[in-house]
Amino acid sequence: MLAWPHAETDWVDNLADVQASYVALIGAICRFQRALLIVPDAATAAEVRLRLQTDPNCPTRLGIVHAAYDDTWLRDSGPITLTSAVENPPGNGDFLLNDFRFTGWGGKFSASRDDLLVSALFGAGKFRNAQLQPWDFALEGGAIDGDGAGSLLTTFHCLHQRHPGLSRDDLRQALARMLHADRVLMLEHGELQGDDTDAHIDTLARFAAVDAIVFQGCDDPDDTHYASLSSMRDELKAMRTRDEKPYRLFELPWAKPIVASNGRRLAASYANFLIINGAVLMPAYGVPTDVAAAQVLRMAFLDREVVAVPCRALIEQNGSLHCVTMQLPLGVMNE
Repeated sequence: MLAWPHAETDWVDNLADVQASYVALIGAICRFQRALLIVPDAATAAEVRLRLQTDPNCPTRLGIVHAAYDDTWLRDSGPITLTSAVENPPGNGDFLLNDFRFTGWGGKFSASRDDLLVSALFGAGKFRNAQLQPWDFALEGGAIDGDGAGSLLTTFHCLHQRHPGLSRDDLRQALARMLHADRVLMLEHGELQGDDTDAHIDTLARFAAVDAIVFQGCDDPDDTHYASLSSMRDELKAMRTRDEKPYRLFELPWAKPIVASNGRRLAASYANFLIINGAVLMPAYGVPTDVAAAQVLRMAFLDREVVAVPCRALIEQNGSLHCVTMQLPLGVMNE
């Protein structure tokens, strides 16, 4: 699921470049599976279909729905969906749509329409076999990463910024209860300059399997990120799987500083990749380390094709391709 960038979103200053990235991203997704695109109105829907009509996969694999939204970071404003394993009451469907509060990353940006997006889509009948579960708890999808078997990975810094009154144990218990996890692994280190999410885990470290983690490294001692990312690497080395074994770790290369036109450093993380059916989509920034990053992901995901998607325009707003997408399990959409 994605939301199309248009002139009323924060992308207005580099809209053409961002829309080109979205065209490439949607095309890459539709090579392997269906994509659902949210647009604000019928005119935008017609414009998007025109731009994608020459892609051989998009006409049959792209669905479009209308809804109001502030911006396009659906990883953080979209539903975090669980399956029937969460013991839904009989008759309420196979899926649980967790609708957490979206506060614009701690009140940094307006997000009133984004916070209503999940309930609006549910109320419009866009989901089926699903129960809506609202939570009065601020949580963004980019702040957590799951291995699909009951383990979550997150960062204390982000959760503490959203809930300063809660302890580490309080936060672990809250996530475990709401997301039906039995292990919550919490990193104390790791943050990227230019990242306004307060250290979302999806820019730092991600599960590749129940026993494997891919993480963003930094091999430049003169870089301001070196100490923090090195400490994060040490934390990951100390973590253990459910079987009490060390995780297999895959370290992503560090891109040299990429800056905006005003000199602001951009958060160019390769950890913001997107796992889809049969493939891993990798953010590419047009720099030499793109090649090495793809090689690392191929080693981590031996059964998937690695596809590079141009994301230089996306990091102008401090996110990348994982940040602008939210996966949905097969069968939950009413199309």
